[in-house]
Amino acid sequence: MKQKIYTLGLVISLIIAIGIFLKVNHLAGASVLLTIGMVSLVLIFLPLALINSYKSDNDRSLFLYVVTWVTCFVVFTAMLFKIMHWPGAGYFILIALPFPFVVFLPVFLIITSRNKNYNIYNTVFVLFLLAGISVFSALLSLNVSKEKIYESYNLDRRYNKLELLLNDLQRIKSNGEGKQESSSVNIKIDRLLTVVAEYQDLILSGENITKQQWLNDPELLLRPEAPAVAAIALMKGNEAYAGERLETGIRNLILELDNTRGSEDLAKALPGIFNYRESDSKEHNWANGIFIDNNLSWALIFLDGLEVNLKMIKVSVNVN
Repeated sequence: MKQKIYTLGLVISLIIAIGIFLKVNHLAGASVLLTIGMVSLVLIFLPLALINSYKSDNDRSLFLYVVTWVTCFVVFTAMLFKIMHWPGAGYFILIALPFPFVVFLPVFLIITSRNKNYNIYNTVFVLFLLAGISVFSALLSLNVSKEKIYESYNLDRRYNKLELLLNDLQRIKSNGEGKQESSSVNIKIDRLLTVVAEYQDLILSGENITKQQWLNDPELLLRPEAPAVAAIALMKGNEAYAGERLETGIRNLILELDNTRGSEDLAKALPGIFNYRESDSKEHNWANGIFIDNNLSWALIFLDGLEVNLKMIKVSVNVN
């Protein structure tokens, strides 16, 4: 039985190692291998290994073994969520970091203290192991967040360049055709652009920087990885929930385009372009996913991207 468990552990370790190699080098198959490896580790290998150890332990305590598996489940699941950028990864890491010390360690110390023959060096080893796991989890969290933030900065720079081109195109078009009466679609786009600008100012003022400074150097943000910061800043704008006016404006624009002849297809495409969905309630609304669940840098990137898309739609509508 032990030999089979060791073989299984070796196979699972190889799967995880290959998955990590592919992930680091951005090769296909990394996500599948990492998911299979981590799930197999937690749900197959660890239970079998712990059961086998429990049966051969003379001073066994079922509760300690159960707590050991639960701790491993929490820690490794958090690691997998963070590596895969799955929703809720940040919350999992916040739980996983203190979990071994708050849950496992007290149980371990209480149960092993009853055994007078227990080797103190085993306790020291466990403490160092827990410290190593916590440090690894923290570094993993920092590295993944840093990579995501740098990607957002690069994306923002591309948005800014495109926005400048759109502004020039709109200016040239306006100079060539003279002043025209704005359509209802243009009015709603302009209102949305105003809301976006106000949101950006509210969020950035909370970080003590201006929009121009943000456009020139996005890395000025001191806490780009912090979640819900954007939502806290927006709630100062006397809204029922963070992003209420933005959501209302997007919904009105979609309805206006749907009622405008020749723009029906664009109206159907807008939810995908804006990454927008109808909210079920104020508590579970679309804006929460943008301004609460996302970190600060990505909330700002979303607004920059929305601004560019709105200007592209405005140019497209005017051309047609």
